[in-house]
Amino acid sequence: MSVLDRYIVRAILGTVLMVMAVLLVLGALFVFIDQQDDVGVGHYTALGALWYSLLNMPQLAYELLPITALIGSLLGLGALARGSELIVIRATGVSVARLASMALLAGLLLVLFEVLLGEFLAPPLEATARAQKAFSRLSNVSFGGGGGAWVRDGDLILNVAGQSSERQFGSMQIFELSPEHRLVALGHAAHAAATGRGKWLLSDYRESRFNADDVAIRAGGQRELKSNVSAGFLGLAVEDPKQLTGRALWRLIRYFQNNALDTREYVFAFWSRIARTVGVLFAVLLAIPFVLGSMRSAGAGSRMMLGLMIGVGFFLLQRFIESGTVVFQLNPVLLAWIPTALLALLTLVLLARTR
Repeated sequence: MSVLDRYIVRAILGTVLMVMAVLLVLGALFVFIDQQDDVGVGHYTALGALWYSLLNMPQLAYELLPITALIGSLLGLGALARGSELIVIRATGVSVARLASMALLAGLLLVLFEVLLGEFLAPPLEATARAQKAFSRLSNVSFGGGGGAWVRDGDLILNVAGQSSERQFGSMQIFELSPEHRLVALGHAAHAAATGRGKWLLSDYRESRFNADDVAIRAGGQRELKSNVSAGFLGLAVEDPKQLTGRALWRLIRYFQNNALDTREYVFAFWSRIARTVGVLFAVLLAIPFVLGSMRSAGAGSRMMLGLMIGVGFFLLQRFIESGTVVFQLNPVLLAWIPTALLALLTLVLLARTR
């Protein structure tokens, strides 16, 4: 690596880290403010909310890295352009392709950082944050792993098979025990939805209640269940696909395929993680045509606004496509790559037109 390569890489990475630090502080502040409604419930304190916010910072960094890579590259290379350093570099015979290769090197380092966050740091720390919050708020319940979420709440033992959204779960089995720990009733619901604090609405509910000399059968219908267990607590054991690592998602996809189950949501989450990581490279490269073109003499505020507009558009498009994959049963692999493919196309077209 030449001195010029190191200089360009330092200029990009330095501003990316600076932008990341600012956005993380703002993101952690918003998370902390959002936790204030839960402070005072059980043993959940303001210090616990602060700790929850700090543990979520790696996940925030993982989600924001494509945006911060674009903004940081625009600011870093833009500062070199305003100081006429890029003009001097170009005058020495350095082509746009050579300059892009230098930026690509910085992008590769950011990709490694993204992989480190997404596969090793963010998921376990976020799970720890949710666990400490749940156990602080609900100190009288506990859960065990395996076969979905197994939760005990007093005389009730609940088993939930899967989670489709924040408040919607799959089938739920309910084991009701007597004070002497004898099985009193066994119930099963096809779907369970959290309707409010301490309340669940069970759909297609069937129950067998064991009396002294017979068994009373309850036909399918709805039941409102009162429990201290919240949707967030059950979500500790029934993970959202977006919160799983790529390795865990791949194992789940193989398991679902072997059992002839629907894999669309997990396939999309798996390829979306890969596409998001690749998108960091094109986010860095996209800064070059702007700083060498119409925004060569623009201020830092203009570059940051441009980066925010493109980054937020990339983020919103990804969320919109994610919903379409599940609702409209479209090809998850193709849709997962659409935002990154559009970003790559825009980058390559602008780079080709840069002189």
